[in-house]
Amino acid sequence: MSGIATLDGGRQFRNNRPATDRNSRPMLNSPMARRGMVTSPHHLASQAGLAVLREGGTAIEAAIATAATLGVVYPHMTGLGGDAFWLIAEPGKPPVSIDGSGAAGAKVDLDLYRKAGHKRIPTRGPLAANTVAGAVSSWQLALDVSGHWGGRLPLRRLFEDAVFAAREGFAVSRHQAAATQRGLADLKRQPGFAETFLAKRKAPAPGSVLRLPALADTLERLANAGLDDFYRGEVARAVAAGLQAAGSPLRAEDLARHRGMRRRPLSLNLPCGHLFNTAPPTQGLASLVLLGLYQRLGVTEADGFDHIHGLVEAAKLAYRVRDAHVTDPARMSIHATTYLEDGVLDRMAWEIDKAKASPLPGAGAEGDTVWLGVIDGQGRAVSFIQSLFHAYGSGVVLPEVGLVWQNRGCSFSLDPLHRNSLEPRRRPFHTLSPGLARLKDGRTMVYGTMGGDAQPMVQAEVFTRVALYGQGLQPAVSAPRWCLARGLDGAPAPAGIQLESRFAPQVIQRLEQAGHQLQVVGEWDSLLGHAGALLRRADGIIEGAADPRADGVVAAF
Repeated sequence: MSGIATLDGGRQFRNNRPATDRNSRPMLNSPMARRGMVTSPHHLASQAGLAVLREGGTAIEAAIATAATLGVVYPHMTGLGGDAFWLIAEPGKPPVSIDGSGAAGAKVDLDLYRKAGHKRIPTRGPLAANTVAGAVSSWQLALDVSGHWGGRLPLRRLFEDAVFAAREGFAVSRHQAAATQRGLADLKRQPGFAETFLAKRKAPAPGSVLRLPALADTLERLANAGLDDFYRGEVARAVAAGLQAAGSPLRAEDLARHRGMRRRPLSLNLPCGHLFNTAPPTQGLASLVLLGLYQRLGVTEADGFDHIHGLVEAAKLAYRVRDAHVTDPARMSIHATTYLEDGVLDRMAWEIDKAKASPLPGAGAEGDTVWLGVIDGQGRAVSFIQSLFHAYGSGVVLPEVGLVWQNRGCSFSLDPLHRNSLEPRRRPFHTLSPGLARLKDGRTMVYGTMGGDAQPMVQAEVFTRVALYGQGLQPAVSAPRWCLARGLDGAPAPAGIQLESRFAPQVIQRLEQAGHQLQVVGEWDSLLGHAGALLRRADGIIEGAADPRADGVVAAF
């Protein structure tokens, strides 16, 4: 198999063993329940959401409890200092989208970075902390929807598990330990980071106990004062002071002017059902274009050459559209829905050669993220995604409030002619893009993944396996995975396709013969995302899946 690189210490695995959990048991059976279900990439967060459902909470309230807990126990991936997007579906009503993305500060412009000698926005440090964190504002907008459903649980209850874990301590996951070690050289130099997340300036060991008491205090303050306090209250003043002291260009007025937005999601009608994703500035458009193109190829079987090749080639065209057009929607000259019209997709699909690889697109964005899904007993569904972008975001920790700030603004370009050029109060391009589908057979599916640039492809792998090829949810998530190559934490991505080592040798050989550059990675590699999905049948049975590549579980009752 000449020409195949490996990213697993030099070994090439060629087996088809089923997905296994951390006790080496097959993860091929999808949990099922009727009264409610949560899936997330950390088991404590899933259980926090389930506890809220058991107390009569809505899917939205459970999602916030899950997200708040993830911000504590998965702090390298997500937190109050990041952005978030929601898709919310209630039976019989159109889905709702919430945009919780923050804009660059009023004093964040090209000259700021040029005077500092930067040719690109740094991925770490105070100048990487240049956009407002919008996640908390999205939680409030979601709670407003929940109120119309009869949701009444107080924030103090929704934050209960998160506060406990932050104050009393939690076991550091192997993914957090690995992310900390991987970025240690840069992270330990950032304001407040070593004191908060390191043990004697070393990465914490997996299983060691980490406490975040300042974050616990902040969550309690928000529970008492309300979420708006994060932008226009006591917490906001502490955040602004901490950012300024660290050297960030963000100021109190940037927080004060921020508002989350309720928006109409993008949608695509396919023979199997109606698909939804988030509008720009996210790459949700690429996720829908990819599936629209793939549907037109007529592939009949999963996980063979045609499936892999078809999704890869469709993704290349979808990314071409994304990279040429998607940015802050206020700066877009062509509406995103244009690329979801049947005629446009038909013409693009003709460009795909079913037997030969096309040239690779440019390197995309990397990112560490959490996706979570909730469906309650009334069939109300949430597809939610939140992120700091790279692991630990900018690395800047605000000690008084105990949170780390995102580096989403490093998606901006310092080229004034670039489609995503940096401007004050402009929102950056986002890889975040949760998925939701209403299938023609009456099922509702929420699905998503972390993985930065790889999110559309990983989503498509899970969705097509379930909706087009009839696989169960957990087998679809556990199955071998592939994506256009990506790096981690700002590292350059190698060229080609990364795919896990469990694919059959003949499939790998056909891909290589078609002209694909391949890099084989190990089994259950986090590089290829932490996916999850929930599916509610017309009879009310809910099916769930958690990714064996992460630390999560499906929690249900």
